[in-house]
Amino acid sequence: MGYKCLVVVFLVLVAATVVWTMLISFEWTSTEPGSLKTFKSKDELLNFVSAKVKAVETDPLIRRFVGFARTPLAVPAPAEAAFKASEYSLTNIQVESVDEADIVKTDGQLIYVASHKGWISIIKAYPPKEMRVLSKINLNGGVIGLFIGKGRLIALIEEAAGINPLPEKSGIPLLVPYFPWRLLIKVFDVSAPEKPKITSEVTFEGNYISSRMIDAYVYVVLAHPVLAGNQTLLPRWATNGVWREISPSDVYYSDSIEAPSGYTLIVALDILNGGHVAVKSVLTGYASCMYMSRSNLYIALPVLDRFLGGWGRTEIYRISVHGLNIRCEAGGKVPGKVLNQFSMDEYEGYFRVATTTAPYRPFGEGMRAESNNVYVLDAEDLKVIGKIEGLAPGERIYSARFMGKRCYLVTFKKVDPLFTIDLSDPSSPKVLGALKIPGYSDYLHPYGEDYLIGIGKEATPAEEGDFAWYQGLKISLFDISDIEHPREVAKIIIGDRGTDSPALLDHHALLFDKRRSLLVIPILEARIFEEDYPRGRPPWIYGRPVFQGAYIFHISPEDGIVLRGRITHMEGDEINPTYEVERTLYIDEALYTISDGKIKANNLDNLSEICEVILE
Repeated sequence: MGYKCLVVVFLVLVAATVVWTMLISFEWTSTEPGSLKTFKSKDELLNFVSAKVKAVETDPLIRRFVGFARTPLAVPAPAEAAFKASEYSLTNIQVESVDEADIVKTDGQLIYVASHKGWISIIKAYPPKEMRVLSKINLNGGVIGLFIGKGRLIALIEEAAGINPLPEKSGIPLLVPYFPWRLLIKVFDVSAPEKPKITSEVTFEGNYISSRMIDAYVYVVLAHPVLAGNQTLLPRWATNGVWREISPSDVYYSDSIEAPSGYTLIVALDILNGGHVAVKSVLTGYASCMYMSRSNLYIALPVLDRFLGGWGRTEIYRISVHGLNIRCEAGGKVPGKVLNQFSMDEYEGYFRVATTTAPYRPFGEGMRAESNNVYVLDAEDLKVIGKIEGLAPGERIYSARFMGKRCYLVTFKKVDPLFTIDLSDPSSPKVLGALKIPGYSDYLHPYGEDYLIGIGKEATPAEEGDFAWYQGLKISLFDISDIEHPREVAKIIIGDRGTDSPALLDHHALLFDKRRSLLVIPILEARIFEEDYPRGRPPWIYGRPVFQGAYIFHISPEDGIVLRGRITHMEGDEINPTYEVERTLYIDEALYTISDGKIKANNLDNLSEICEVILE
């Protein structure tokens, strides 16, 4: 009987997870976000949601999916050290001085490591010969990422909250059970790293989207359902154990929205005064990604087109931020769907965004070709003032990078076109050049103004169809000094099909230093052995894992891309996930490689080992 109950619970959780995913996908609004305003009272908010839900339930197209929207997811500064490094690497981020959360951080003396097993290690890393663990912080739940600054360590922790998470005496009624996710933000004073002290804890119900840190403020974006059964929910959070509900006057909305299914929460936290938190929300769908400059935060919300089918458009909201002051100031829309944060950018009063339009007919009428677009919007009101549409029909964007008055796009289906786009005239962007080569780049990284590093996969065109089989990991160096004629001036391919790297999905895994001509990437290398296929090797065959660790490259326009060496944490031939290198950094002349199980310090010049510390 107990086993059957567990099976039922498991199936409910799986179904709810699918529901949540579809809830994010199947959200409709009208063709314009409309002017934004806030509610005057809780009753006004509840009546608004109720009226909208009733209105759409009469629509035969929307009624097919509206049930999904009603079933939410189940489920002080430190003292100066005696030894201080003169130079050290930082987390690979998109916008200068806008930090991003990651599982490893350093201040040039200490390294902070978040384990997948739910603890944080604080390691004295400099000088490397004295490396040792100073303290460990045990946490419940999965650590999404860390920030450090102002003598504080900030940990973002995600956990499943279970049924009815609020205390009985919270004063906030809960009419039906539901299973939200929670995000915990814990702030520690690490001025004495041997004895870190928690200074504040803030708990939010909802799903984590992304976060940033500027000076002494952490900004977080989350998604929260609107409905549980027939009950309209309001987002809640707790500061140091005291729960509260968002004020309706802090919820932005538009009359044009048709079926509000979720809140997108924008949170600001003062890390030096942990009880000081500001929360705003946009009532619409769910954010897929965000971009943040020093003064504005932009959230992108994909919207399914109810008439044309497919990802018809993306709604974009600009939220001005300054300390704890948060204000949603503008809303706009563009056709298509945004891939990730690098598909968005703010520059000289303009917001630029690259999208892929992926239409389809939802009731068996067949697929239609994807196409790609670049839009330039006035950042003040998010109105489109310039655009390029219909790029690379039949392909989709694999990576994008905005660099000043230029944009670089990689699309892919069978070959890899690298498009160079001129944005010097915001009202009239132009494609100036394209380079078609085998494979594709999942991530583009600037190498000064005239070169670009691409990290992705090599590919072999399929003989039996209009597609290609991806192969080993590929690193390219592109010369973009002549924007009309981009060139691949160097490349290196690691392994065969099955070779992988966390850098393909998470840019924080990349270590690059132009001055040192240094590029370091964690890679799991797979190899195909010819003796296993005496009749020839098919292009779809995966290789066997043969190595995992950090690959250290010398990269420069003059010398190309040269593999200098490899560093592994494995002992023997078997790949142990505990010792998979996930991050690398340098402090002065030492290169540090980090896995869940250990940290190694190697000489950056000759890669000889200096020291090793076990973290388990």
